[in-house]
Amino acid sequence: MHTEFLMGNEAIAMGALAAGVNLVSGYPGTPSSEVLETAARHRRESTYVEWSVNEKTALEVAAGAAYAGARTLVTMKQVGLNVASDPLMSLAYIGVKGGMVVLAADDPGPISSQTEQDTRHFAAFSKLPCFDPVSAQEAYEMIQEAFAYSEEYGTPVLFRPTTRVCHGYVSITVKDPSEYAVHHPEGFVKDTSRWVIFPRLSYQNHMRIEARNAELADRFSAYRRNHIYPEADECPSSVKRGIAAGGISFTYAMETLNLTGMVRFLKVATPHPFPEKLALEFLDGLDEVLCIEELDPVIERELLCLCGKHHLPVKICGKLTLHVPNAGENTQDSVRQNIMDFLGYRQQNQPGTDSPVSGGRQSQSQDLCPKCPVEADSARDIPPLPVRPPVLCAGCPHRASFYAVKAAMRGRKTIFCGDIGCYTLGNAMPLDMVDTCLCMGAGLGIAQGVGHIEPDTACFAFVGDSTFFASAIPGVVNAVYNQTDLTLVILDNSTTAMTGHQPHPGTGHTMMGNVVDKIDIEAVLRGIGLKTVETVDPLDHDAAVSCVRRASDEPGVKAIIFRSPCIAVTKPSGGMTVDSGKCTNCKKCIRELGCPALIAADGNVGIDRSLCTGCTLCSQLCPFGAIVPSGTADNAKGVDSHE
Repeated sequence: MHTEFLMGNEAIAMGALAAGVNLVSGYPGTPSSEVLETAARHRRESTYVEWSVNEKTALEVAAGAAYAGARTLVTMKQVGLNVASDPLMSLAYIGVKGGMVVLAADDPGPISSQTEQDTRHFAAFSKLPCFDPVSAQEAYEMIQEAFAYSEEYGTPVLFRPTTRVCHGYVSITVKDPSEYAVHHPEGFVKDTSRWVIFPRLSYQNHMRIEARNAELADRFSAYRRNHIYPEADECPSSVKRGIAAGGISFTYAMETLNLTGMVRFLKVATPHPFPEKLALEFLDGLDEVLCIEELDPVIERELLCLCGKHHLPVKICGKLTLHVPNAGENTQDSVRQNIMDFLGYRQQNQPGTDSPVSGGRQSQSQDLCPKCPVEADSARDIPPLPVRPPVLCAGCPHRASFYAVKAAMRGRKTIFCGDIGCYTLGNAMPLDMVDTCLCMGAGLGIAQGVGHIEPDTACFAFVGDSTFFASAIPGVVNAVYNQTDLTLVILDNSTTAMTGHQPHPGTGHTMMGNVVDKIDIEAVLRGIGLKTVETVDPLDHDAAVSCVRRASDEPGVKAIIFRSPCIAVTKPSGGMTVDSGKCTNCKKCIRELGCPALIAADGNVGIDRSLCTGCTLCSQLCPFGAIVPSGTADNAKGVDSHE
């Protein structure tokens, strides 16, 4: 054993490797992406790792390997589980032979997602066991235990970290590679009575699943990661209030209780099947319980159900009673305030008077355990962080692509249907080029629907190169088959940029490090039946505008591929500067493009040297030729980032 400073996602991957995982598949999505990437970096020679084209495919690949007895890990974010839900629901009935963990990282906030959906509901819906770690250290250990439970019961299990567990860094204790388990798959054994899903088999397996989950609920009551704090002999019967929590909210709550003094505290690490016996032990003798969790009131509803089932006179508080916010991410500060309010602290912000927020205490609740130490809080009020809205990078080719379409279609009735990725940021002013955004690949269907109702509207659907392979191809097929008029715009920057620059089928390399033939997007489109497919560099503004005008006037489905590499993975060719002798400060470049490298300094247009990549788009738009390559202007107005 040794200690390493790891991100939570890295810890999860290292835990899976320590468990002897044979295959890891997934689709990139924040906050889950680093799990697979870490597994790829540290894998043994016998471990196979791949970025699949989408989450559904990733889960099916892992299921096949698990049928053969392999230990498999599938990674995705919470909305990716929607894509994988079709095979997942059936797989819950079929089961697996090797241990299979489906990691779905939830994103409270949301910080980088379309939804705040809670994977714990998916666990109950699919009737699968769910593991909910509270920290990176526990995630490292728990995923190894999840593989063991999965293999013992022949079922996939869900593993549900949230953003702060995934992206937090901490020093944790991990095994040496020599201590890793070595798992040898038995191989696939043909058995149609097990592996072929028929209605009668599903009925029989449904009964087995219900019996298994009842058994697991009992086992989880004794599972060491579900726990009541403090120990029974340390907390007197006079304590009548309790707190129940899971995930990162448990960590926040424990930090607060170390300051206020301990109450009876239930940690729920397996929200499904719920550890009912342990929860009943926790509820015994209490008058009131506060539930703190992300995102939905899952623990709260389970405790309410138990109180009703067993006629317990306990008041359950939480999201349903608005004692805890019912949307958004829990924070250390919000949890502290929720607990302070629940325990009856009086906050007085008068001069010379202690306040709970600043570390003092007006009164200590009688429900606190007198045997538990109370620590002084040295935290001080910290000003809030400034709001920094996301923006397309300086030099991003997507800005040029959007602007070319905008310029070409100016004056015409249009709809611009966007998608999930960096290019969602095209909705911001001054571009204002994303009218709709639903989910990956949906822009194609939405554009078709609008076109059928408003045939006089020029319908555009934007999609990235990675998303094209992930979920857009069926939409293109549908448009061609149903003879729709629309223009498909593929923003090909040769990577999966939004989630960390992962490879995809169009990049020519895999996560295993193999160089392979690129899947040609233009060839795919022509194979589907498109007659008009044009490829152009969006940073050549005049050519890009001409291409859009030409293609959009064609009947039926036509495609424009704007191809230019992501600026974050290519070296800039050199910056631009403003020639003050030619610049009239008309600010067209700033008003039209919104590039963060273009700034107004003391009322004059300037260029931030630290951001400019030399894409030249602004220089092509300048009506006075005032933006030129650095070093070529007599009167340059470049601005350093610190000025």
